Amino acid sequence: MTAKDLKNSLLQEAVQGKLVPQIASEGNASDLLEEIRKERLSHGLDFANAKSGKRKSKKETALAGSNPCDIKEEEIPFDIPENWCWCRLGEIAEACLGKMLDKDKNLGTPRKYLRNLNVRWFSLDMSDILEMKIKDSELERFSVQKGDLLICEGGYPGRAAIWTEDYSICFQKAVHRVRFYGMPDMNKYFNFYLFLIAENHNLDKYITGSGIQHLTGRELIKIPIPLPPLAEQKRIVAAIEKFMPLIEEYGKKETELKALNEQIGTLTKKAILQEAVQGKLVPQIAAEGNAKDLLEEIKKEKTKLIKEGKIKKEKPLPEIIEDDIPFDIPENWCWCRLGEIVPFGVCQNAEPQEIDDEDWILDLEDIEKDSGKILSFKTKKEVDSKSTKHIFKKGFVLYSKLRPYLNKCVIAPKDGFCTSEILPLDFGDMIYNKYAQLYLMSPFFVDYTNSLSFGVKMPRLGTEDGKKALFPLPPLAEQKRIVAAIEKMLPLCEKLGE
Repeated sequence: MTAKDLKNSLLQEAVQGKLVPQIASEGNASDLLEEIRKERLSHGLDFANAKSGKRKSKKETALAGSNPCDIKEEEIPFDIPENWCWCRLGEIAEACLGKMLDKDKNLGTPRKYLRNLNVRWFSLDMSDILEMKIKDSELERFSVQKGDLLICEGGYPGRAAIWTEDYSICFQKAVHRVRFYGMPDMNKYFNFYLFLIAENHNLDKYITGSGIQHLTGRELIKIPIPLPPLAEQKRIVAAIEKFMPLIEEYGKKETELKALNEQIGTLTKKAILQEAVQGKLVPQIAAEGNAKDLLEEIKKEKTKLIKEGKIKKEKPLPEIIEDDIPFDIPENWCWCRLGEIVPFGVCQNAEPQEIDDEDWILDLEDIEKDSGKILSFKTKKEVDSKSTKHIFKKGFVLYSKLRPYLNKCVIAPKDGFCTSEILPLDFGDMIYNKYAQLYLMSPFFVDYTNSLSFGVKMPRLGTEDGKKALFPLPPLAEQKRIVAAIEKMLPLCEKLGE
């Protein structure tokens, strides 16, 4: 059970009279309600004018109806103990809306006031308090005092908190001030009840407006409340306040655990990729040969292509010295630089007019970060592309040099065109493209790119730095075994993160 479920369950038990036992000597809520009614009538007040605090008018009586306190059976959501009773908020409390800002800014004295933005559930945010001018004659009507319950009328209809300070403060029209008659703990009890019915959407029926929503005073005072005897109200609130900190602490641990669960899959995946490029994921097999021989074949093929004029000769890359080597690799592996095994940064371009409307255009937003997955396939017609693109073929590794920390790297499942921020890398037949992809997505390479990226708003990896990157090269057969092992492990990593 989640902390949210526990909290709602606790409050539901409380308002149904199941959290604390009933004690006969504490009396009956019906008698309490009758005492409140008599007291109010003696001052010329009844439910019909509850929201204004003024003597009843004919208009207000008509608005309330002939039996405003009657609660229909369909309005009662659950059973309550025999010594409890159902009533409406307007029967047991005075509700008043705050001050509307005057158009004439020169009227009154500047005073601090609360807005609905300051009202959180069970607390008030006092970090952003504004001032407005209020006449002295209006001060009592539009001020809150210790113990008043503040309820959002608009913006966040129903959200409520209690004013607990010893000093008074004014409040704006978007906030209701609710004062309960002769029940000092009812403000806390109703605050909890309001939160519960907001959580289970039972408050929705009292909220009006399709776009901007409001909890008007007229609707607020209609809300049915399960009323316990006075002494039981105190015991219920005490019990809730005893358990609530425990639930809050449980919620913090739940959040921490959720964050850990979300991270563990990613962390495990990173650890696996790092083990892979260090030669620790699968055993080495002597019959699979030596990576030095493989590297020599790659160099020979490259020399041949240069002689044939198919690729250009590039300046030699720096020799790898012992101080450059970041970790040990197996004896049948070898270190080389990325630019030795792939023409990093060498791209063929296509102008917009050379690309057909139905050709695939890959953009950065179409690649999921950290996963090696393509999120969507779009045609030139769909993206309305008018810029120069890089050409790539099926099997190319497509690497995003922009914001390399996002780790966007995929293998092309078909021919297409991509934004110039993506580098198409053709590793040929002697480097397994899936091994190259996992290398480019490994923590080792990502850390390297992040350390060398330039640009504040749009950091990117430079071509020369990409060429110089160290590449731990296994024999071709081992490259394929490493990829096969990872493809078995990654689904487990994803389950860990669920």
